Order: sequence, then structure tokens, then C-alpha cells
Amino acid sequence: MFITRKHLSRRTTLKGLGISMALPLLDAMIPAATALAATAAVPKPRAGFFYIPHGAIMDNTPLGKEVDAWTPSGEGAGFTLNRIMKPLDKYKQQLISFANLENAASAGSVHTINPATWLSAVRPDSGQSGAHMASTLDQVIAAKLGQDTTLPSLELASETTIQSASGGGFYSTTLSFRDDHTPLPMEYNPRKVFLQLFGEGDTDAERALITRQTSSILDLIDDRTKALRNQVGAADKRVMDSYLETIREIERRLEKAKARDLSAIKLPDAPAGELDAFSDQVSMMFDLIALSYQANLTRIASFMMAAEGTARAYTHLGVSDGFHAVSHHANMPDRLVKLTNIQTWHMQQFAKFVDRMAATPDGDGSLLDHSLLMYGSNMSNSDRKNNYPLPIILVGGANGRLKGGKHIVPP
Repeated sequence: MFITRKHLSRRTTLKGLGISMALPLLDAMIPAATALAATAAVPKPRAGFFYIPHGAIMDNTPLGKEVDAWTPSGEGAGFTLNRIMKPLDKYKQQLISFANLENAASAGSVHTINPATWLSAVRPDSGQSGAHMASTLDQVIAAKLGQDTTLPSLELASETTIQSASGGGFYSTTLSFRDDHTPLPMEYNPRKVFLQLFGEGDTDAERALITRQTSSILDLIDDRTKALRNQVGAADKRVMDSYLETIREIERRLEKAKARDLSAIKLPDAPAGELDAFSDQVSMMFDLIALSYQANLTRIASFMMAAEGTARAYTHLGVSDGFHAVSHHANMPDRLVKLTNIQTWHMQQFAKFVDRMAATPDGDGSLLDHSLLMYGSNMSNSDRKNNYPLPIILVGGANGRLKGGKHIVPP
């Protein structure tokens, strides 16, 4: 056997006229006759959790299958997607749908604990002061997969999650708990998310300048702090050690930020803030998640596509009533149609995100091939405010671990 392929270093750059430009991953950077899994190009798994409030129109209203727009027909590999899931039809072979799922932790709670218990399946301890629940699934995964990225996880929302109709409090405003008493806020300002991912500044040039300035300031603080530490007693040394540890963590994050390879990614300028059009706002958040995956800035994301109890009207769909008001459909056909249209629209936005993931190369496949995406709600029939059966699907390849193309109907 003859091996003629030459091996380029992954750190290869194009240099000339005083500039140095990084390169994206090239086939030539993978050593000849070396399995991809044995190189730095091995695909990194990503996970995403995409939440919608108010359940889905399923076969649990008095009108039954006549209005069911979620539940697929058939079982196993012979299933057919229903109206709400139809936008994902071309990804059917990378999709698993589930019937008969229940989350007992949220039973009878109406809205108050639906978001937080979706990924924890643990009912909060109301006898404790402050937040007291459990780590959520996204954070369990982040503890394993998120420690080598700039951000261990990303928590986003399309709008403020503080809604009076949801009851307020820790459990209705977030999907994510780092541990049993640490809820993580969901950020809905795309500008803040952009700057968190790619650095302060509106343009590439501004971000590069600010990064250089920030690095030099931290170096100066570190030097002076170490010098001061040599002049203080034992008690103060412990205080200084704690302080230095904080500085080291900042430096670690800065180093990871400087090591980000964004050469293959065309970044837009930073958005000004929350976007006026809701469709643009949702699309922007999905784009930021996709960019963060592509640049390997984070591997774990959770996204509340609408707030629990939201009063937002979907005028672009011809629905002038608020989402929460429509969810109290009272089995009225016109309200069921409006609610189905809202739920279908959200799935269409998710499908566009899946399109982008499928179209983005990543190692020997695409971002979608190397991701596990969970989409659904922690409510079923929104008029009854019940939690059975839950609308839940999984999409993606999960690095070959997810075998899709089926609708699973357990007892």
C-alpha cells in the first residue's frame, strides 16, 4: 500500500504582508492512514434542549384524533409525521418521537414549575428557603462535555421569562439548574449573548483591540497581587489565594477565548439588542446557538422558545390573542386552529435551525450528525393544564449513537 497524502499541522496559517490568517480544518491536516477518531479532528458531541410552553394539540381533547396535530400515525419505522412535526419530514431518519411519556414531577403544578422540572424530573422542595431542586439534564451533560469550551453551557430565551401568568419564582423562569440550589438565568438579549460568545465590541477589529487590552490589564493585576501576597500574613494569604484563583479562572477563560478558531465562520456585527420582530428574535437566537456550536465555544445549549405563561400575540400568523390566552382553548375549534398554527410556527423555526446544523460541515459529517437535540414541552393539554402525554422528540445523529426513523409507543 502506498500512502501519498501529506500531513499539514492543524496550526498551519497563511502568512504574508504582516498578517497571519488561520485556516479551517482541512483533509490534509489529518495524518494519512490515521483514523479520524485518533486525531484532533474527532467530532465533538453537542446537545441542545428546546422548550415550548403550553404543550401541543394531541389526542387528549374531547375532539380526539380529529384535531390531533402532533401525534404521528403508525408505529416503529412506518410512522408518518403529523401537521406540527411536518417541517422535520426530511429529517425523519434522524428523528425519534415518543408516545405515552409523563413527568410526574410537574403534575398538578399548572405553570409554576414546568420549565425547571422538564430537564430535572424532580419536584422542588417547597419546604426549603430559596431554590431547592436538582441539577437539570443539560447541566449533567455540561459537567462531562462542557469543561473544555469557553462556555460550559448556554441558556437562552426568546423573551423575558418573568411572566405574571406563570406565577414567577425560580422554577418558572429557567430550564437550567447547575445544582440543587443554583438556577441559571435565561438570556433573551441577543447582544449580550453575542458579546458573551465572541467578545466585547461591535466589529472584529473592536473585539481584537478589547481582547488585547483586557489581557494586559489582567497580567498587570496578577503581577501586583503576587508581589503583595509575599508581604502579608497567613490569614491574608488565604484571602489572596482565593483572589488569585479567581484571576486564574478569568485567565483560563481568556486563553480559551483567544484560542477560538473563527476563521471559517462569517460573524455578523453585534446586534443592538432585543429585536422588534419576534420572528427575527427567535431566528437570531437559533443563529447564535448554531454559531456557538460551529466555533466550539459551547457544546450544550438550552432555549426557551417562548416564556411560560407568555401573553405574546402572534400577529404575523394572524393571531391577535396572546399565546397564554389561546392556550385556554376550551375545546373551541377556532382557538384550536390558532394554537395549532402557533405550535406549527415554532416547529418551523426549529426546522430552519436543523437545516443549518445539517448544512454545516463538522469533521466527517455535519453538526447535526454530531448533535442530540431534544424538542418539546412539559405540558400536554394546555386547557386542562395536565402533563400527560408529553410532546417530546429527539433529532440528530449524536455521533452515531441515536438511531432515528421511528415512533416509539411504550405501554
